Amino acid sequence: MTSYLGDAWLVRLVFLRGLSALYLIAFISALNQFPALLGERGLLPVPDFLRGLRFRDAPSFFHWRYSDRLLRGVAWTGIALAALTLLGITERAPLVVTIAVWLVLWALYLSIVNVGQTFYGFGWESMLVEAGFFAAFLGPRTLAPPVLVIAILRWMLFRVELGAGLIKLRHDECWRNLTCLFYHYETQPLPNALSWFFHRLPKPVHRFSVFYSHLVQVLAPFGLFAPQPYASIAAALLVSQQLLLSISGNYAWLNWLTVVLGVAGFSDAFLAPLVPTAIPQRLAHVPLFDYAVYALAAVTLALSVQPALNFFSRNQLMNYSWNRLHLVNAYGAFGSITKERYEVVIEGTDDAIVSQSTEWKEYGFRAKPGDPRRRPPQVAPYHLRLDWLMWFLPFSVIVAGNRVLVRGFDVWFIRFVQRLLEGDRATLGLIRDNPFVDRPPRLIRAGYYFYRYTTPAEKRASGAWWTRTRVGEYLPPLSLADIEASFRR
Repeated sequence: MTSYLGDAWLVRLVFLRGLSALYLIAFISALNQFPALLGERGLLPVPDFLRGLRFRDAPSFFHWRYSDRLLRGVAWTGIALAALTLLGITERAPLVVTIAVWLVLWALYLSIVNVGQTFYGFGWESMLVEAGFFAAFLGPRTLAPPVLVIAILRWMLFRVELGAGLIKLRHDECWRNLTCLFYHYETQPLPNALSWFFHRLPKPVHRFSVFYSHLVQVLAPFGLFAPQPYASIAAALLVSQQLLLSISGNYAWLNWLTVVLGVAGFSDAFLAPLVPTAIPQRLAHVPLFDYAVYALAAVTLALSVQPALNFFSRNQLMNYSWNRLHLVNAYGAFGSITKERYEVVIEGTDDAIVSQSTEWKEYGFRAKPGDPRRRPPQVAPYHLRLDWLMWFLPFSVIVAGNRVLVRGFDVWFIRFVQRLLEGDRATLGLIRDNPFVDRPPRLIRAGYYFYRYTTPAEKRASGAWWTRTRVGEYLPPLSLADIEASFRR
């Protein structure tokens, strides 16, 4: 089987370094954002979520107890272990240590994800958890790479890519008529500066790009199970597409994690020219560890039945876990594409009573479009969870003429407005621009805006990346007393 898959000592080295880098970013993201989003005074507090919830329904260390201090301890532990792994220190340790380090990383991040609620409800969270668990069974650099684990990682990449390809073909018609990229770069969650230029590419280029995406995501994954060098060629196609996606938008670590998984499809012969590292001539075998790998393969095979059947289902599930350990999941992304971009823009005022002379000042987010003249930033692979959740808000809105009809407000959003009215420092740390430095505003409202990219002529004339039109009111002006009264009702 080794000759079929190809030697994998370099493959293991590159995979583990790449995965540890992403775990490092994930724990830094948790350290910076979790307390404000989900902490004791967060928008969706973990203690409230865990109340009455059984451990088996959401396995997490925080069932023991939750505090922001403990969360920071978990995050710092994850940061330290991920950094040691990134530097290659743990891979020089004995087998039991390398297994323990990765299982601790997996358990710590699983504990965060399982209490993260909406803010951790993204498919790449389960991807990171699953990849971290399997990484524990790759062993240290002194051990021969277990080819069964490499095969399991290829199966994971297969599910990621084929799931994404099939969900597109089954859902939005624009994927089938090759027009989705007419809209995608403009309406994606967090565009970067290059997204504007991608959007302006000729339509035949967009059509070809969609066609190529179907070829790569639907056909190339099967090549991962071919002998070398064909598996490496298939993996290279998948990796090249992900690298292209990574420069055209901000998708947290989704693209980079897929690239790291793509490394499992390579062979050492393919990577050797790119990674000038001497490969040891003699590698150890530990029979007891081999038996553990066989057991892992058997469990993975059993857990793979439902994800495999999901590929054939007309109601294909996307980013779904059949178990609370987030192992062997179903994946997919962007089954549907929004054709127009709307944004919720939050504004505050010092006035206690709204009048025609009231001055409204706009809050600015770190990456979400706001000020049309601000250059869209590159933030990925870092994950800005609040900005992503703000992108989802317009999906619950109906525009009827000049009226904006909102089908209810998410609890986290109302609490976010409440924290802004309180001038909460932790919440303000999640955004970029706070126009009320000296004291919090008396009232906050949210407008509903239609955004579109500027044309090349408009961009040259104004320097703006976007043009926007106010459609109506998403949230009427509210005071802190108004919100506190609504929660009491």
